[in-house]
Amino acid sequence: MAASALAHQQLELDILPPVRTREEIIPRYRHLRQISKRINNGLLKHVSGNTLIKQARKLGLTAGRTLLLDSMDQMAFVYDLAIYTAPPDRTRAIDRYARTARFEAGSEEARVFDAMQNARFVLGTVERRHETAGLIIGDVFRQTDFWLVDEGLESSLKEGTVLATRVFTPDEFSVTCGVMMPLDDIILQDVIAEMRSRLRNHTLEDVCDDRRFAEAIYRTAMAYGIMDTITFRDPTAED
Repeated sequence: MAASALAHQQLELDILPPVRTREEIIPRYRHLRQISKRINNGLLKHVSGNTLIKQARKLGLTAGRTLLLDSMDQMAFVYDLAIYTAPPDRTRAIDRYARTARFEAGSEEARVFDAMQNARFVLGTVERRHETAGLIIGDVFRQTDFWLVDEGLESSLKEGTVLATRVFTPDEFSVTCGVMMPLDDIILQDVIAEMRSRLRNHTLEDVCDDRRFAEAIYRTAMAYGIMDTITFRDPTAED
């Protein structure tokens, strides 16, 4: 009996994935990030100028057909909505791209693209730092935790920070789709007031998946000047 139990324990150990070090995780994250950036470049060819203007208007960033930007970083949120969201009667840009993109089956590109198609918008809280790299984020509406690897966020966000972001999961960890918005109680109260009818008639997860929730958060946060506190940067091998 003892020998059988020992053999069973050894079998369990054999099938567990090896623990990866920071020196393995960070290069892996950077590799996946570069693939996603190349895919995004292809995706933007499927987004018309009219769509960008419409999305920018929803964020209060236009006067007529003219963009009014305090910072080019604001365009990241316009692109996010244009790529990953669409009205019920329209297809998303990322889904239209799937019809023409040619990624080799089983390739890293195919894996990353599939994860991007299944990206989710998250209202999250920084629970703690991951023991290897990145952060453990609590998904407020879905009541789950997930591992987020992002060098910039890891170095700048404190535990307890509330943020809105869109993430995809190409590995055992998740990666942002390129946008992150820190939030405070005032912003959240305004967004909840705007979304109150949807909060009443739908589950919290349904509300989080509703494109108008992301729109409300981005627009409200920008109106409060949150962009003054955000700096986007790409990871480099020297970081």
